[in-house]
Amino acid sequence: MRLVQRARIIQMAASGISNQDIAKKLGISRPTVQLWRSRFLSLRLSGMKKDAPRPGRIPRISPAKIKEVVEATLNKTPPNATHWSTRSMAKAQNLSEATVRRIWKKHNLKPHLTKTFKLSSDKHFVEKLYDIVGLYLNPPDKSLVLCVDEKSQIQALERTQPSLPLKKGRCGTYTHDYKRNGTTTLFAALSMLDGKVIGDCMPRHRHHEFIRFLKKIDKETPFGLDLHLIVDNYSTHKHPQVKSWLKRHPRFYLHFTPTSCSWLNLVERWFREITDKRIRRGSFKNVEALIKAIKDYVDSHNQNPQVFVWSAPVERILEKISKCKEALDAVH
Repeated sequence: MRLVQRARIIQMAASGISNQDIAKKLGISRPTVQLWRSRFLSLRLSGMKKDAPRPGRIPRISPAKIKEVVEATLNKTPPNATHWSTRSMAKAQNLSEATVRRIWKKHNLKPHLTKTFKLSSDKHFVEKLYDIVGLYLNPPDKSLVLCVDEKSQIQALERTQPSLPLKKGRCGTYTHDYKRNGTTTLFAALSMLDGKVIGDCMPRHRHHEFIRFLKKIDKETPFGLDLHLIVDNYSTHKHPQVKSWLKRHPRFYLHFTPTSCSWLNLVERWFREITDKRIRRGSFKNVEALIKAIKDYVDSHNQNPQVFVWSAPVERILEKISKCKEALDAVH
């Protein structure tokens, strides 16, 4: 409708009709007619399609004040806390909480959030990284890659009262207190070929138990394949008796992850699955009930296994670590 009106103004002006007569015939003001005639003369048809930008409301918070809030968020801390909240920043800058919240949102500042990290100090980090990632992305022929680790000290926790079920408008609940009924250690080997897991629960995780688990792996895998086991640097894995057993079983090869690099072992990803889905919310009257729950989960997983695929090449990992080190050096 507006475009039609503006077109009629220009058409009537081209016919020699005066501004006052155009305004009277179209039922608009004379300044409006003058405005759109001027816009057409300066911008032609493009000037008729939309209104000119308006200045809008003058902002109450000056750019200098916004910069001051951002700088304080990034470089300072409140005197009685480790990080800013909207209330503490609003009080320090004499602003409202809503204003601080808008400034933080615009500049993507989240002082209440932190993430943990750990850089490996292993002198042979790069060599081990290439070794492990190479097994994931390009495994040797006629071999099976297994991610092996122990989830130790899994507690058989029994809640002191029955849990309340999930209902509409209310989440499920369980008591915060519990009774400890013992612990077990889950040994697990995750196959990179099909995602199946070889698992066993034992009361401890010494070299005796590790050798027992190696025997289980030897029994449950095809005999004609070499076995490349990705393990961490726990002393049990390097015990003299373990080394002696490995010499008598030459198809086993142990590959050690760099120090402080548990994220390189994909069995840790599977451990998170069993913790979230079966252990954390469970209530177990004894260790036997806990072990049964773990074995049932392993059996169920192996019926429809999920393959965990490693996709990050070494170069991308090293690039991220390099950027992290640069950031740390800049801070210090």
